[in-house]
Amino acid sequence: MIRIVLADDHEMVRQGLARLLQDEPNLTVVGTAKDGLEAVRLVEEVQPDVLIVDLMMPGLNGLEVTRQLTQKYPNLLVVMLSMHADEAYVLEALRNGARGYVLKEAGRTDLVQAIHQVMAGQRYMSAPLTERAIELYLNQPQESEIDPYERLTTREREVFQLLAEGHANKEVAERLSIGVRTVETHRANIMDKLNVHTSAEMIHFAYQRGVLK
Repeated sequence: MIRIVLADDHEMVRQGLARLLQDEPNLTVVGTAKDGLEAVRLVEEVQPDVLIVDLMMPGLNGLEVTRQLTQKYPNLLVVMLSMHADEAYVLEALRNGARGYVLKEAGRTDLVQAIHQVMAGQRYMSAPLTERAIELYLNQPQESEIDPYERLTTREREVFQLLAEGHANKEVAERLSIGVRTVETHRANIMDKLNVHTSAEMIHFAYQRGVLK
């Protein structure tokens, strides 16, 4: 039996996908999460075989969820759900450890096929994202300029997204179970690393970087 955690911030999507997967032989949904932070905690708790995660979620986006969890649990297989067919998103998903990329507009069987394909040790891309196109994109020379976002630590990325979503320092502290002064320290470090000076600039950076959409 393939054990699955499903993470999406839309309840109707979660319920619909959960029903779809539960109807399939050898698949079972062992937990669902409505945001990225909850997804991380749930995976750590139930240790599934596969995580199906939405690309854009509150709290922590799917790309960062994937990066954190695949580093900590190398055997975890991640399938990314997305509305975006942009190859840049696909590339970043792969770089962060995803094994599959399924478009939300794809057919209902796509997700089931993706699960079985990644369990078999292969990658899965929804059409029109062909494996050949992804290979060509992956082999493009990388830009020499360092992305400032990559300089942020895991905790700083968590704080950054919550701040960019408009949460106050106290709310961020409560969500992450850390002190307010710790949040303030992270905020200062984040602004320094990203070379931003105001909350508005931080939010603008988050949208430009694709952390928020």
